[in-house]
Amino acid sequence: MGYSTSMAAALSGVTTGQLRDWRRNRERNRGRGPILRPAPTPGPALYSFEDVLALRAFARLGRGVPLRRIREAFTALEDPGPAAWPSRPVQLSAFSLVADGDAVVLARSCQVAGPRARRRRTVLTTVAGVLGEFTPRAGVVVPHLLRPRFHVTVDPGTQSGLPVIAGTRVPFDAVADLVDDGVPPERITEHYPGVSAEAARDATSFARYVNSYRTPRAV
Repeated sequence: MGYSTSMAAALSGVTTGQLRDWRRNRERNRGRGPILRPAPTPGPALYSFEDVLALRAFARLGRGVPLRRIREAFTALEDPGPAAWPSRPVQLSAFSLVADGDAVVLARSCQVAGPRARRRRTVLTTVAGVLGEFTPRAGVVVPHLLRPRFHVTVDPGTQSGLPVIAGTRVPFDAVADLVDDGVPPERITEHYPGVSAEAARDATSFARYVNSYRTPRAV
């Protein structure tokens, strides 16, 4: 599973138009492009959690750093081998995105500060900053990646990273759909016992935010 174009845009702050353009460029260049995932498929594009992190960093940093280099830095999170890399999203806060010569790498924050830090290394942003709320352009506020609403969370280890009601495995959109169908938030608990009225309202709020990224041309 993965994130749809509209969900990837909503979680990262880039536009669906940018995602379409990058995908088309990748297809024209036979798989070479700024996004290393998803692999070309005949169906809708599905983006990984690492894609979203890279896109989010790109949206925060602007166009000064190539997206391809940012995405390559996050490939380290896909390799379960090195024990040095975090196994859970919350541990990402200990890392920084660093320019090391012509490359962009992930490094523990303690390795890029102090007298032993490499002189060529420049901190572009902390991963904690990438995860946090930010404003990529006028009128758009991108919520915290791991907690886009108080009662809505994102964790790659739960439901493949799709947003769920906090403390449950209930997809946020399943709750939002019920509310849209006329079920009052106070009665959502009859359908999902672990979901409060406040959580239902948060799910509906987040669904509206995600829907704002949907366009007829989204792929």
